[in-house]
This record gives sequence, structure tokens and C-alpha cells, in this order.
Amino acid sequence: MTKRYTMRLGLAMVAVVMVAVGCSSGGSEIGVSEAPTGLDAEYSFVIALGSGEAIDRGEPLEIMPESLDVRVGEVIEIVNHDDRGHNIGPFFVGAYETVRHEFTSTGVFEGICSVHPSGQIVLTVVE
Repeated sequence: MTKRYTMRLGLAMVAVVMVAVGCSSGGSEIGVSEAPTGLDAEYSFVIALGSGEAIDRGEPLEIMPESLDVRVGEVIEIVNHDDRGHNIGPFFVGAYETVRHEFTSTGVFEGICSVHPSGQIVLTVVE
């Protein structure tokens, strides 16, 4: 490898890390794990087909609340019927995907929410 290629590769890796850190949470981390089959979801949200296009048109969507207080052991389910993925706090829900996660530890997560007018969400997990 040339020095120039190695330097560019190193700078690209630093940029990726900086973007990842910039997209991470504020506050303490919360624990989540994939929810076992058969557990009912205490919190269920559906992102409708066309939500991404509505956002592009500047229409405010309030699919998720700006803040959500949950307890350890509770389950969240987010169903995305849209043709694009969406960020919801610590979760990324790809196009036509469903995520189901159980909260496993206490903490606070502040992050991006593409389906709320504020663009943010705060998840607080308590005992």
C-alpha cells in the first residue's frame, strides 16, 4: 500500500468513528435485547407506508412520543411499513422490518427520532 492510500484509509476510518459517536446517545446507556417470541409488547408503534415521503414534504409526523418512560422487562415493538428505514432512539428499523426489544437495564437514552416533529426522543428505563 502507498502512504497516500494508507493515510486516506486511516482518515476514512476516523470519520466513520466520529459519525458513529455523533449519532450515539446522550446520558447513560440503556440495556436492550431482542425480545423472546411470545412476549407481548407493552409499547407498539407502526410507521405507515409513505411516512418518509411525508417527512420529505415537511409534514410533521408524531408516530413516536418525544419521551417514553418504560420499565425493565417491558417490550417495545416498532413495525415499519415504509419503504425506507427510520431511526428511533437506539433503534434503527429498516424498510418493511419489525424490531422487538426487551429493556434489560435502567438508564436514559437521548437520540434521533425521524418520526417525531422534534427529531428527538428520550427513552427512560426504570426498575
